[in-house]
Amino acid sequence: MNHFLNILRYAKPYKYFALGHIISNVFFALFGALSFVALIPMLDILFEKKDEALQLVKPVYSGISNLKDFYKDYLAYQLSIYAKDDPQKALLLVVGLIISLFLLKNIFGYLANYFMVFLRNGVVRDLRNRVYEKIMALPLSYFSEQRKGDIMSRVTNDVFTLQYSMLPVLELIAREPLMIIFTVIMMLIISFKLTLFVFIFIPLSGLIISRIGKSLKRKSDRVQREQGTILSILEETLTGLRIIKGFNAEEKFTSGFKASSHRFYNFSNKLLNRQNLASPTSEFLGILVISILLWYGGQLVLVDQTLDGASFIAYMGLAYNIMVPAKAISRGLYNIKQGNAAAERIQEIIDTDNPLKDKADAIEKLSFDKEIVFNGISFKYDNEYVLKNFSLSIPKGQTVALVGQSGSGKSTIANLITRFYDVNKGEILIDGVDIRDLTTRSLRGLLGIVTQDAILFNDSIKNNLKLGNDSATDEEIIEALKVANAWEFVKDLDGVLDYNIGDAGINLSGGQKQRLSIARAVLKSPPIMVLDEATSALDTESERAVQVALENMMKNRTSIVIAHRLSTIQNADKIVVLNKGEIAEQGKHNELISKKGIYKKLVDMQSFD
Repeated sequence: MNHFLNILRYAKPYKYFALGHIISNVFFALFGALSFVALIPMLDILFEKKDEALQLVKPVYSGISNLKDFYKDYLAYQLSIYAKDDPQKALLLVVGLIISLFLLKNIFGYLANYFMVFLRNGVVRDLRNRVYEKIMALPLSYFSEQRKGDIMSRVTNDVFTLQYSMLPVLELIAREPLMIIFTVIMMLIISFKLTLFVFIFIPLSGLIISRIGKSLKRKSDRVQREQGTILSILEETLTGLRIIKGFNAEEKFTSGFKASSHRFYNFSNKLLNRQNLASPTSEFLGILVISILLWYGGQLVLVDQTLDGASFIAYMGLAYNIMVPAKAISRGLYNIKQGNAAAERIQEIIDTDNPLKDKADAIEKLSFDKEIVFNGISFKYDNEYVLKNFSLSIPKGQTVALVGQSGSGKSTIANLITRFYDVNKGEILIDGVDIRDLTTRSLRGLLGIVTQDAILFNDSIKNNLKLGNDSATDEEIIEALKVANAWEFVKDLDGVLDYNIGDAGINLSGGQKQRLSIARAVLKSPPIMVLDEATSALDTESERAVQVALENMMKNRTSIVIAHRLSTIQNADKIVVLNKGEIAEQGKHNELISKKGIYKKLVDMQSFD
């Protein structure tokens, strides 16, 4: 229930729709109850009280205990005025009254649903947007511990489950209780004793129904988790299909998918069978209550004669009328239990603490003026430090290259300067300001990033490049493509800048994709460039074209170059050699060659891997 209350917070912006929904439901419930009470004078006219149905004397109100008789007599008195002692005309008028009451009930029922559409869909939209915003805000470390498919399942399947299980309960909050309240009032007016009898049995039936639904949340949770597993396997399959086929691993992945699908099948069967049990159980209990009412009410009519037949028939209509909202509330409780698991999984993402959140007084830094300083930084992903007491100063305009074997901590530097992760010890300063004191947006606004994997999106070349500079003109885009040595192939594409590169740039070669990612960084035109092994995944011919693009891009910029290959860094102002997270050597290319140390060995191998 706590998760349901959390979801209700998202209804706050739609309070006016909620107010319209509640007001409409008040009239819906009122006219619904009155429409059954209006049956009493009609039944009197049709059956034993034809002569007494038309009252010629205006009745006098004598207290709430006689409210039912006053209502009947007053209605009969009004009928006598218009019907003029004609029972058929009186019957026609009563039928017209009943039709009018049901019409008004349904008009307000429609209005209640009309307002609820905006409220419910608004909550779903805002909730989905909130989850997506949180996903965008969370650090990379969070996603390294999660399955992508499970996160996708929470944003899609779990929100969908909420939309069609828990959120419809919003409609019940006002309508069904009001229906019960107004109906109970009318039932009390007709017969206090019979109504008291009803309220002995309804709680008993409610207790039985609630016991059936106790395990729904647990069963629903298992179903939703297994949906996340299925999506994860599917996402991994589509991403790694080339490797799966190349290693003849189709059977292994198919077996894993079928096993997860079979678990989903079993969990879903148990959940749906438990849900299917709710409706017949509640219906049987409802009929049981109605049957007991028929017996006890019959005693009051035939034996005690404290209740007339017309009132009893109207009362049974009201009793049935109360069972409809009672069953709806029962269903709603089931839906809350089912939706609770989805709400919990969604709330888990929303409530996840973000360790990289901006400080309240974070500084907005718009320029880079002097230097970048790594001051005694240490960092670990798990238990073992991958960087230990690393210190380095990079003056503005210089290019510093970081080299070393895999696992030496090179790429970690790129993750820390961009604040994808925070240092465990020490500090990173830009112009003397700790980057943790800057707004993340302004820090990354100073940086351009080119990674080993050219990450592009299923969109046009223009829109991929404008990611860092949304206001760029076509001329500026073309100029960036020329700097990145990419215009030579882009100009020949069908549609040129509007050419769609496909999913992850599948319509382009590796070298072409990398040059587009360089053009994207150039178009952003940041003062600091971070190149994380930007040529390591390319063949020799592509590397040559990309290397020219990198050299063009790094002119008059401060650059941090993380590289595997000698050609990328031999002209750097300073080369820093890392070994097991510590600086082993540093200097210019020729200086380090003459030392005949680690760098010389790496150069001799012609690969920093």
